[in-house]
Amino acid sequence: MNKVSVVDLAYIATFAALIIVLGAVALPVGSLGVPIVLQNMGIALASMLLGCARGGFATTLFLGVGLVGVPNLAGWQPTLSAIAGPTVGYLVGYLISAFLIGAIADRAPQGARHTRTRMFIFLLAGVLGVLTQYVCGSIGLMIRLGLDFPTSIASNVPFIPGDLIKIAIAATIATAVLKAVPDLVHRPSPRVS
Repeated sequence: MNKVSVVDLAYIATFAALIIVLGAVALPVGSLGVPIVLQNMGIALASMLLGCARGGFATTLFLGVGLVGVPNLAGWQPTLSAIAGPTVGYLVGYLISAFLIGAIADRAPQGARHTRTRMFIFLLAGVLGVLTQYVCGSIGLMIRLGLDFPTSIASNVPFIPGDLIKIAIAATIATAVLKAVPDLVHRPSPRVS
């Protein structure tokens, strides 16, 4: 059984902090209370770079600190305040998508000669992650606002262009970072024991 190393903890904490800082950017869109944020790009980047376990734990830490009142979401609201709101499904989607993106990224080939393949896998992982966020968010909107599924899923349409751009940026950054720092890819399966 692998233990979580100090380096793993440092990466997890650093990326959780990065995701929180990206909450400084929040642009309201429409009447449903779902803003355009950069935090989902941070979650994708963390998971692409750190993999399933570490990227997922970074997102778990990001959400967890907000449960104790730390202002961590867009508009500097804590997770705790969003649980009763219409965006709670997106928070669940953040957590699921972090592990999903990381699990796919873990399967990307290593080495400089596989840069294009890795980039494609990161893009695919990002798209699947955002789709997961949309589905979870739509279910949350159905529960909190009483919308039907077609209406709630359609509410995500304004976010698609921006999210595709954010995925492309995250995949480009992750590919470049892993090309420059290939040791970052060492992805043990951290287990706290």
